Formats: sequence, structure tokens, C-alpha cells
Amino acid sequence: MAKRPFILDPLFRALTTLPGVGPKNAKLFEKLLGGPKVLDLLFHLPIDLIDRRFAPKIKDAPNEKIATITVRVDKHFPNPKKSLPYRVWCRDETGTINLTFFHTNKDWIQKQLPEGQLRVVSGKVEYYQGNPQIVHPDVVTPEERASLEILEPIYPLTQGLTNKAVRKANAGAFAFVTALPDWLDRAYKTRQGWAEWHEALRSVHFIPSPASQNSAPSPSGRGQGEGLTKARERLAFDELLANQLTLALVRHRQKRKSGRSFMGTGLLREKIMAALPYTLTRAQQRSLAEIYMDMEQPLKMLRLLQGDVGSGKTIVAAMAMIRVIESGSQAALLAPTEILARQHYEGLKPLFETAGIRVVALSGRDKGKARDLILQQIANGGAQIIIGTHAIFQDAVEFQDLGLAVIDEQHRFGVHQRLALSEKGKAADVLVMTATPIPRTLTLTSYGDMDVSRLDEKPPGRKPVDTRLIPSEKMDEMMAGIKRQLDAGARAYWVCPLVEESEKLDLAAATERYDILKHFYGDGVVGLIHGRLKPDEKDAVMEKFVRGDLKILVATTVIEVGVNVPEATIMVIEHAERFGLSQLHQLRGRVGRGGDKSYCFLLYYPPVGETAKERLSIMRETEDGFLIAEKDLELRGAGDILGTKQSGMLEFRLANLAEHAGLIQAARDDARLIIDRDPMLESERGKALRVLLYLFERDQAIKYLGSG
Repeated sequence: MAKRPFILDPLFRALTTLPGVGPKNAKLFEKLLGGPKVLDLLFHLPIDLIDRRFAPKIKDAPNEKIATITVRVDKHFPNPKKSLPYRVWCRDETGTINLTFFHTNKDWIQKQLPEGQLRVVSGKVEYYQGNPQIVHPDVVTPEERASLEILEPIYPLTQGLTNKAVRKANAGAFAFVTALPDWLDRAYKTRQGWAEWHEALRSVHFIPSPASQNSAPSPSGRGQGEGLTKARERLAFDELLANQLTLALVRHRQKRKSGRSFMGTGLLREKIMAALPYTLTRAQQRSLAEIYMDMEQPLKMLRLLQGDVGSGKTIVAAMAMIRVIESGSQAALLAPTEILARQHYEGLKPLFETAGIRVVALSGRDKGKARDLILQQIANGGAQIIIGTHAIFQDAVEFQDLGLAVIDEQHRFGVHQRLALSEKGKAADVLVMTATPIPRTLTLTSYGDMDVSRLDEKPPGRKPVDTRLIPSEKMDEMMAGIKRQLDAGARAYWVCPLVEESEKLDLAAATERYDILKHFYGDGVVGLIHGRLKPDEKDAVMEKFVRGDLKILVATTVIEVGVNVPEATIMVIEHAERFGLSQLHQLRGRVGRGGDKSYCFLLYYPPVGETAKERLSIMRETEDGFLIAEKDLELRGAGDILGTKQSGMLEFRLANLAEHAGLIQAARDDARLIIDRDPMLESERGKALRVLLYLFERDQAIKYLGSG
């Protein structure tokens, strides 16, 4: 790997070199910032501002508003009991105000607020028994108000760290910030009105005072004024450019690698198509044509197959694997969980066997001689298609000739793992699938190195799921209605957000709900499945539910992705107000897979916040997963868009993908143009871009450039 540019060394120093960061609180800083470097602190941006420009007289100070007031200290009222407050009466020509302190050193208060002296105090005004007070003023100063910090940035914090401590460390961190070679296109930067990198970073942390002290105060700091908005835009674009440049480099490297042309004979494909009880949709045919076109090229394929719940991704992947088998090579299908891997195996094996294709399953559960036999079949080519979990990654697994790696639910794996699997073969093609519709902005930032095929229609015959919002007080009525459905032969999922009751969060627990439902519906009717069960225990419960021995499956979100039981027609999601839109959509997708009408009951517990209300309303109004994903991005931002944080989805520190979506395409276009002209970044701008990649620690790109 190439050596880091010397100019960046100060930014990669330990946090403990900063004022106020010592052995005791260094771990707290590292926890808050996600890293131990000065750079981690600089990239920890404020989320709000306190605006201290509002300077009323005491009688005009409104309740619950930050005010900066010039007062004369009138009298101290210390309290002998430490549990009671220390009060300081102050006045101006319009009235009196109390400054109230709890558990504060008496000597410090008397030094800061000597009786008879003028002081400028700033903090939130609150009314207690009809009188104004400020509890623990943020600022007490004998200086003129003009010397106050008018706009104070507010940072995300962790327990044990104060905003003051973060700001003190930040002030020290800027001693290490110097001008860096500018990696932006000069004309584009000028058009955008952006400052230099170090200037933009400084203005975000140390907000310039407004040009006019008399201009209207703003209650919140995000986007405070055009200058701050421009500074944040500049920093966001830098991060997005580093991201897109990395993806462009990976894409260039993959495309540059010679692959193999898989033409196929079409004979096995014809047998499989004849065995299918349905015809492929137009979207499936279009996506398959795109995949086949890639596979015919003598270059490595790297393609994302995106589809909504029930859009038929698996059969498209199966037909891609057939093309490789016809060409005499092997194919592997990787699933994120044993449940999903087993389901793929059991669903695809009969179909493949109609064409005489040999299929094996491999997971971490396989041990001893049975595992040795599977590995032998993979190594000697006896197994043509291998379906399994991450166990396929292991060094002990050797393929005779892996031609295609299909990765299901890509967001649970990440770029490194998908590339690791492709290296198991000689320039193996890679097809990635996801059942989680992803907004375009996230597709560009997480899968920008890949070509994309999109399944945007569902197979004919799939009935819409009747989605209803049920308040918790109507749970008994809902349970009675479900009992009538069960008596008529239906099966139901009941999803809870936790495995066991939490003392801190008032959430229904799967174990408790299981006991309640078992008492209501009777023994032998209800099963329980969650992530803490052993794999064979999960499989046993799931098998009973699939057979119909169990009528209700109480589960955590372990059943979110991939589980396919066409006979299940009822989905209950308890505490639905706590789930994200995309996760609700994935859970709803577990029903509506057969010919019978299906229901999804979103059980919520009032009071429900405005954002949660909007989520539930969207779920009731649409089943379009791509629309739902876009709405989820708008409501929640990108950090948790897939319901739970997944290792493969990139998290941004300076860019907000919902707020800065318009910058992504510009960063993508710039990155691709750069790599087309200068793939090893050897020009003057290229050298500056290398600094950018190191700044954002884009290891994949750095490794590629270092080995170039």
C-alpha cells in the first residue's frame, strides 16, 4: 500500500495530543467520535447552534427562549442544604431575574457574580412561580456583549463529555489544520461558491458572526446562513467525491481484468423454463438479457440485481447460474443466514435436478465426514452449484472452476466480501441481489462500482396485502379475528422488536408475547423463533410452521428477509411505530405469497410521534418498495435506511444523503471522468486526489493505487 502523504500526518495524531483530552476521557472521545485521531474530531460536525443575539430587557424575556441580558447583581441567597438551589437576584431598569445554581461551588458563584457589579448573562429563560429565572447560565461575563460568542455550535455528545470539552479539544485540533492541495475542479468550485477545504472546515466549527448584529436571530443552526450552508456543501462533496472516486477505481480495476465469456448452449435453460409453472415477467426477461450480455463479454461481470419483495430475483439468478453450468463451470449462491440458504437450496434443488444439475449446500453446521464429502465434491467438480452461507468464504473451500458468484442480500456482506468470493474462481463473474429496494442516492454511493438491473414489476397473480393500522387497545379484537382465520386454515407471523422484556424500553418482548398467545390460542399452536436460538432449533420451529403443525410463529426480525411460506397470510407487527419504513415493508413481504388474501396488521402503541404517524400512513397507502425506500430516506436519513445498520452500507460523516442528494451525481460524473483520463492519479490534480483518498481513509482505492 502506498505511504500516506506527510502533509496529513498531523491530522492522524492521537486525540491525547489535544488540550483537555487525557487518559481519563480519551476513551469517551474515541467512543463518541468512532476513532482515536485528531481527524475524527474534526469530522465530528455540530448538529445545531445556540444563537445569543436576542438581547431583551428582563420584562421582555419570553419563556423557554435563549436570551442574553445585561443585569446588575443585586443579592446572593446561598442555601445551607446542598440539595437546594443557590439563587442570585439580578435586576435591570425593567425588573428582576433569578440566576439559579444546583450543586455549584459557592466561591465560584460569588467570584463570577459580585454584588453591585454589571454582568452579561446568557441562557434559557424559564418562569417559576411567575418570576423569570435562568438555571445555570451558559455564559456569565463582565465584558461587553460584543465580545460574546454570538453563535455557539452544539455537538452530538456521549455521557461523560460536555459540549465545552468537545469545543476545547476542537480549538486545539485546528492547530494541526493547514491548507491542503485542492482536489476540486477549479471552475466547478468557483461556480458553487465554495471556499478552500480548511476554510470550510473552520467555518463549520467556528461559525462566523453575522454581518449584522441586528439581523433576525435564527433558532437552529443547520444551514445557518448561506456561508455555513456552502461550507457544509463543500465538505459533503469532498466526502462524496472520495466515495465515488473509490468506486470508480474499483470498477476500473474489475473491468480491466480479463474475464471469461459464458455463451452457454441453451439446452439446460430450455429444460428449466419448461419446468417452470409460470412465464417470466418483462422485467425479469429484461434483467436476464442484461446479465447474459455481461456474461458473454470477455470481462468480469459486476452487476446488482435490485428487486422489490416477491419480484422474482431468485429465478433470474438461477437462470444466470444455468448459463455458467452450460459452459462447463461452477456457480455459487451465497445467503446471509442459514435459514435463507436452506430455503434457497430446498426451493432450487428440485428445479435444477429436472435438468440433471448437481447441487450441494454448505454452511457452518456441516461437520466431519459430511463436510469433507461436500468439500471434495466442490473441489472435483462433482457439485455444479453450491448454495451456502459465509462458510463458502473459508480457505478450506476450493472450487474446481467457479465461474459465477451470486450474493443474496448484499447489504449484509459488503464490498470486501463480495470481492473475496469472486477471487475463489478465475475471474469469476459476480451477481449481487438485494430484496431491499434502495433509493437511487444510496445505490450510487454504495454500489457505484456496479451495473444495475432493476425488477420493477411483480409476477401476475400476486394479490395486494390488506394493510391495517391497529391501536393497542384493540388488540383483543384483532386476536379474536385472527383466531377465526386460523380456524379456517390460515397461518400467521407475529413480529416483536425484542427477544426479552427490556427494563429501559417499554417494548413487547417475543418471549412474553409467545406466552400470552400460547395461553390464548392453546398449546401446540404457537411457535417462537429468534436470533438467540441455535440454528438447528430455528430450523425445527420453522419446519413445523412450514408443515402447518404450528399456526402462529412469534418471531423477532430474524424472519425479515427471504423466508417463504405461501400458506402464511397474516402478519402482525407489534410496536410498528418503532420500525423503519423499509423494515416494515420487508416484514409485510413475508405474506401475500400464495393465492389467498393476506393481511398485515400494524399494531401501534399511542402516543405516536408525527414521523411515526407518517411512516404508518405510507405503509397503509402503498406497496411500492422503491417509493417506500425513498420516503424512508427522506424521513430518517441514510444512517439506518435498511432497518438495522448493515456492514455493507456505507455511513457518511460529513455528507447527509437526504440533504446532499443533488451533489452525488456531480461527484459520480467527476470521478468517472478523472479515472477515464488518469486511472493511476498521476497528474497534478491526481496527486491532490490521492490526498483526498487518504483523508477519508479509502483503503480500497489506496491499495489499488499502491499496487498499480
